[in-house]
Amino acid sequence: MANQTEQDTVTVLEAKVWSTMPAQFRHSGRTSDHSINQKLGRLLDSFIEGPVFVPGMARLFLADIPYGRIFSIDTNTREWSLVIEYDGEPTGLAWHPSNQKIVIADFKQGILELDVHSGELKPLAARYHGERFKGPNDLVIAADGSIFFTDQGMTGLHDPTGHVYRLSLEGHLDLIISNGPSPNGLVFNLNETALFVAMTRDNSIWHVPFHPDGSVQRVGRFASYYGIGGPDGLALDSEGNLFVAHSTLGKIF
Repeated sequence: MANQTEQDTVTVLEAKVWSTMPAQFRHSGRTSDHSINQKLGRLLDSFIEGPVFVPGMARLFLADIPYGRIFSIDTNTREWSLVIEYDGEPTGLAWHPSNQKIVIADFKQGILELDVHSGELKPLAARYHGERFKGPNDLVIAADGSIFFTDQGMTGLHDPTGHVYRLSLEGHLDLIISNGPSPNGLVFNLNETALFVAMTRDNSIWHVPFHPDGSVQRVGRFASYYGIGGPDGLALDSEGNLFVAHSTLGKIF
């Protein structure tokens, strides 16, 4: 290994447990459609995903995929509350600032909208050109209020037909990517001129550049990894650095 200078020294941060799901919310010894179809029948007491922090409420919202639950955690007291339980498999969550609601990417039901105060759940999109989605996974909200989301289903290198869509405020749906091997987490660059998409079964991050008219051209592979699974959740900091949660290596890059 080459000698490191002071400028290129890597800082490694150790994660610490901030909060743990209380025992009363855990379903021990149960199976679900999610555990049977995606976890080879493994018993799951929960499978939390899609954390989204809402500053005005001082709450962190989480999805529990196999049991169709949305939780909130008070960031001051760290107390857990069940917001809603429904017939779905929620995976990705995003806060929509214009309508002050949470948007849900649900593997079973499509794209949903949740009023966290009333608990009202409203469908936003479930089909494209009459065909049902494969299974939405994650989403991100653009500055203009449009929703970009991945439609992963059970795609992979054997079936690279995962999709990325854009849903406008008016309800118009555009297909952005049609050949993704398991599209998962996604995030914009700082000025929203490009989208980064985690292609889990390709073990890579794709870079999706936008033209001024919103069209896409010259999609490329931004980064490659290794492992059985691959990149899952993505996030961007205020300086434009990309953070990648890898599903099987158990690390944040």
